[in-house]
Amino acid sequence: MRFTVPEKFLPRIRHDEPMSRHTSWHVGGPAEIFFTPEGRADLAAFLRSLPAEVPLFWLGLGSNLLVRDGGIRGVVISTQGTLDRLDRVSETSVYGESGVACARIARQCIKWGLGPAAFFAGIPGTLGGALAMNAGAFGGETWHHVIELETIDRRGREHKRPAGEYRVGYRRVEAPAPDEWFLAATLRFEKGPAASEAAVREMLERRRATQPIGEWSCGSVFTNPPGDHAARLIEASGLKGVAVGGASVSSKHANFIINHGAASANDIESLIRRVQETVERAHGLTLRPEVCIVGEAG
Repeated sequence: MRFTVPEKFLPRIRHDEPMSRHTSWHVGGPAEIFFTPEGRADLAAFLRSLPAEVPLFWLGLGSNLLVRDGGIRGVVISTQGTLDRLDRVSETSVYGESGVACARIARQCIKWGLGPAAFFAGIPGTLGGALAMNAGAFGGETWHHVIELETIDRRGREHKRPAGEYRVGYRRVEAPAPDEWFLAATLRFEKGPAASEAAVREMLERRRATQPIGEWSCGSVFTNPPGDHAARLIEASGLKGVAVGGASVSSKHANFIINHGAASANDIESLIRRVQETVERAHGLTLRPEVCIVGEAG
């Protein structure tokens, strides 16, 4: 879908930008237009300039994302390196914009003596992504701490919404209005002893010992079904190490799919379907992907 971008935005626009550069799986076709705003005013002006029919997709660190080989039509808006304000606003509350890395929230809350915020260190994405999926780690979940949200709509108008307007579940968030995206959130923690940096390092070391950290993956591919673990079901189905093209189920943790360097997005998506079909035959359960799959088939 071709359309003319106003000249003032061109320094922050890339055309046909390979999404493989922006996802932790290192796969994905091109984004028709890739825009990184300077800040909120620039973002609002850009949104107002777009025709209503142009599709929009918002990108943080790309750590929970599979972009198909045909790429993304329309506009990708990247918050990485922008919308990164993080402030303490009261004794127990923190204000963070959507582009703030979750690991930074954990580190800063430790310095401020606020807890329990250490779980954010285990979320390899931005606050915006964590809000969109109620991301969690080490037994903590994002929305347990949300007080208020700031959003922006397609016309560039900002809104404030209390957390109670959203329906939230395990790795699931339903917004009260369509076509609004997270700009920021106010989070509540507790003043008192927080996990030390050494304790956070220990948690991350335990994770590195059991997960293929450092390899090209998206983290956990499937959500855990009630009362069970996706990794256990996948391993019990004999799927560890099973490969499609350049992608395989991790031999270290069965809920990870690894790109060994030459996988296509189609390889990964085909392997996701194979895992789902095999687990369903073996255990009568359909695994639900935690990863967001977007874009056009190649």
